[in-house]
Amino acid sequence: MFNRIPFNGNPSSGKDIKMYDDIAIKVEHVSKKYCKNLKRSMLYGIKDIGRNTVGMSSHSDRLRRDEFWAVDDVSFKVKKGETLGIIGPNGSGKTTLLKMLNGIFWPDKGKITVKGKVGALIEVGAGFHPLLTGRENIYVNAAILGMTKEEVDEKFDDIIEFADIGNFLDTPVKFYSSGMFVRLGFAVAVHCEPDILLVDEVLAVGDIDFQNKCLSKLSEIQKNTANIIISHNMNTIRLMCDRCLFLSKGKQVKVGNVSEVLNIYSEDIFDIKDNKKYKSRHLDIEILDENYLNTNRLIVNKKCHFKFTIKKLLLNKGLLIAFSFVNLTNKYSHRIEIKKFSHVINNITDFSFNIVFKNLSLPPGEYTLRFAVSDGDFLKRIFYIDRTIVFSVREVKNNKLLNYTIDE
Repeated sequence: MFNRIPFNGNPSSGKDIKMYDDIAIKVEHVSKKYCKNLKRSMLYGIKDIGRNTVGMSSHSDRLRRDEFWAVDDVSFKVKKGETLGIIGPNGSGKTTLLKMLNGIFWPDKGKITVKGKVGALIEVGAGFHPLLTGRENIYVNAAILGMTKEEVDEKFDDIIEFADIGNFLDTPVKFYSSGMFVRLGFAVAVHCEPDILLVDEVLAVGDIDFQNKCLSKLSEIQKNTANIIISHNMNTIRLMCDRCLFLSKGKQVKVGNVSEVLNIYSEDIFDIKDNKKYKSRHLDIEILDENYLNTNRLIVNKKCHFKFTIKKLLLNKGLLIAFSFVNLTNKYSHRIEIKKFSHVINNITDFSFNIVFKNLSLPPGEYTLRFAVSDGDFLKRIFYIDRTIVFSVREVKNNKLLNYTIDE
């Protein structure tokens, strides 16, 4: 069920659930199903329309052959002035959920109540006619979002300035790049003064300058709107959102504090949970915390131990070791070269060494170790492993970890 309520109006049905004044979006146990087979999907659609026409139930709450739940039992609320980030792997149901919030699809189970005017940027080019010019599409798109011609005329210059499409305003939009589509669509969406703003990952299409411009604009308007942002960029979610929803395979894994949800998401996608030891034909790795317990969750500025065991090597000139901490999100790395064992030659079996970090200074994030062994020259590798053990680094908000004092 989908219900739209104007901020100064009444629900279309007196039986609808009353919403608190500050709640703009209420999603209650919502599910949406699709069919994998096109022909069968069309057949189901005809049957459902026929049953609904004669007053019979279409049993939309049940799965039929080749159907699956794209969104399965999702619930949350978004207040006015609050921003909810939605994160999850591809195919987790994020865009389907956003389309239901915008009224494009109706849920098969559950209820969505939306209070106020919605501005949405869901797909590149959505709401634009390819044969119309940018100028004409501004009026068409703004009308879809509920703006009158007089309101568009008043804000037209601001929309053009924000979109920054230059001399292409009177060019048919079919000749626009995807970035120009996004700039124009976002400019219209934010200038229609929506009560609710829905933004999908389409902002990733724009260049870095435009992304910063959009984030700055969102910061300006989010105090007066309810916002939902879908992004794969965890830094954007941290920066912009008050709460976060993690979806996986259509199901709601966690909704709540941004940092907590992103930590769960990171550990899930990088498979950190059960990866406390690494073993391969050439190398074993263990991570120990300050209490010498196996772990894969480290804390900034805390002591930790990395134990390495190299197996079965033949060395002629001397053992050289290089490894890098690689951030799995941004791929930044920090390399450490070890020449201390250059005197080790000939056949070696199970050569072990430990590295102790008294105060681990890696930035918070998810990491792996890139490991290489060379013989006498770092360019002459015996073996190289791009990804070994995976672990997380977390920050504890405790000034004592920094071990500092302030003197007057």
